[in-house]
Amino acid sequence: MFSGIVEEIGTLRELGSSHLTIDSRTILSDTRISDSISVSGVCLTVSDIGENWFRADVMPETLRRSNLGRLSPGDRVNLERAVTPTTRLGGHFVLGHVDGVGRIAALVPEDRAIVVSIQAPVAVMRYIALKGSIAIDGVSLTVAGLEQDSFSVSLVAYTSKQTTLGTARLGQVVNLEVDVLARYIERLQQSVEGDTGVTWELLRGLGY
Repeated sequence: MFSGIVEEIGTLRELGSSHLTIDSRTILSDTRISDSISVSGVCLTVSDIGENWFRADVMPETLRRSNLGRLSPGDRVNLERAVTPTTRLGGHFVLGHVDGVGRIAALVPEDRAIVVSIQAPVAVMRYIALKGSIAIDGVSLTVAGLEQDSFSVSLVAYTSKQTTLGTARLGQVVNLEVDVLARYIERLQQSVEGDTGVTWELLRGLGY
């Protein structure tokens, strides 16, 4: 589990059909083989470590679901170590399980911030709420605007500097992970309505 607070920007050294190698420094200070690392929002397991680099295995499903398969050597990625019981949770609970990819549709400066609009699939948009949390390439952000097929977030100067989103381009594909609470609420609703005949309308009518 992660918090969506990027610790370091790493550089892709190699992308194979079943693994990737990333150059990094900061996150390797206490990283061990089998530890989890968020790579631009994708939870990967460290399989090997060297001096200023680590390697992780990737499955075909991971490459299909995320933008990792689109990367090339030299591309930068957001890196975060898994949280611990004593970690400050400055963002929100991020699992590193990408729900889908979106495409950057607009980049609009607003004072010292940048408003980023992202087009997303319907299957992802259904879970996005205004002022709710969203992870974009592993970065915890708050939804600032919501349209039928897109949403927007505002990047403060610090976020632009400390993550790869600061150099994002129009048309760029980004990884999206919705707030896990949204998925569980939907599943609970389906279970309640399907198994008991109790609906949200009925519960509201009873004062719940």
